[in-house]
Amino acid sequence: MTDTTATRHKPSVLFVCVHNAGRSQMAAAWLTHLAGNRVEVRSAGSKPADQVNPAVVEAMREVGIDISAQTPKVLTHEAVQESDVCVTMGCGDACPVFPGKRYLDWQLDDPAGQGVAAVRPIRDEIKTLVEGLIAEISPATAA
Repeated sequence: MTDTTATRHKPSVLFVCVHNAGRSQMAAAWLTHLAGNRVEVRSAGSKPADQVNPAVVEAMREVGIDISAQTPKVLTHEAVQESDVCVTMGCGDACPVFPGKRYLDWQLDDPAGQGVAAVRPIRDEIKTLVEGLIAEISPATAA
């Protein structure tokens, strides 16, 4: 018995920042929103916070994406190992490195302690970066 879906590989992306409460949560939400089920999405932090930054939740709500139910998750070796692309956003060397994985480092301002007005440009920059990533790893197929 063969499963044709098993032969097609769905790319997987892990977004990592220290607290998994801002940048990585926004990036994961954008990727999920823009790529749908074409990409497997994870996010984690080396020192996860207790909750997602409320200003980040509000900034994403403004663009119609609800991340209020998300919770920061701890970064594990397994999460990195199971991902094709690992995007760091300020966690430095806390991210384990495995051969054969693609690593990107997006230099983004940290929204921690910022209000919604300061988070909006970070949110928009992340959207642009995610759109570029989708074009590389899972371009839309013409129907």
